Amino acid sequence: MKKLLLLPAFSLLLMTSGCSVLKNLGLIPSQLEMVMGLKEALSQGLFKWADAFADPNGNPIVRFAFPGDAQKIEKTLRDVGLDKVVNRVTGKFTSAMSSAVQVSKPIFFDAVKQMSIKDAVNILITDNTHAATDYFKNAMQPSLITAFRPIVDSTIHIEGADKDWSSITNVYNKIPFISKPLETNLTDFVSARVIDLMFMMVANEEAGIRTKYELRKTDLLKKVFGYAEAELKKRHQQ
Repeated sequence: MKKLLLLPAFSLLLMTSGCSVLKNLGLIPSQLEMVMGLKEALSQGLFKWADAFADPNGNPIVRFAFPGDAQKIEKTLRDVGLDKVVNRVTGKFTSAMSSAVQVSKPIFFDAVKQMSIKDAVNILITDNTHAATDYFKNAMQPSLITAFRPIVDSTIHIEGADKDWSSITNVYNKIPFISKPLETNLTDFVSARVIDLMFMMVANEEAGIRTKYELRKTDLLKKVFGYAEAELKKRHQQ
């Protein structure tokens, strides 16, 4: 009998107290949990990005591609008998990109740590499935490129890719009717390409975590993004 009397009282408490009761019960994430959940989602994407570059031969997405119309440039070079040089350049730049990513991982993870609580709360509940990545990209891209550029430049030299690239540009830029010559220095191009790939992979991972329960691999991700998913459904039903 006492239990039956308690049920209406508990229901009334939920109705009057609402979010505060749910928060006290641990069903609504705190602001700190929200920011930590978003950072964890971004970090999960960064781990996938770094893993992809750790084995570049197994993932064609991270293979070096010539700047501009890559397929046309590569075909032109092979047509003039530079197959071996093209293969060597592609392999060395791919290796240089991979080496640079492994060295620079702390830069990217440190950048994620800079997200504020206020920013996290504003971008958790949204229809934009890569809102956190967009925030990360807008806030961090200029400083990331600045920090990443010398690492890329160093690894290109270590791999000897710069010398092979020089031999290719000397031949390609002398071919008649070439409308756009190849750049002689690829440090900025490679830096931008790697960072663009990073944001793409992180965005894909964030979208997956927001929409697929099985990708929420920790209790924190389940709590934070489960809450966000439920809040979005409420908004759409209003």
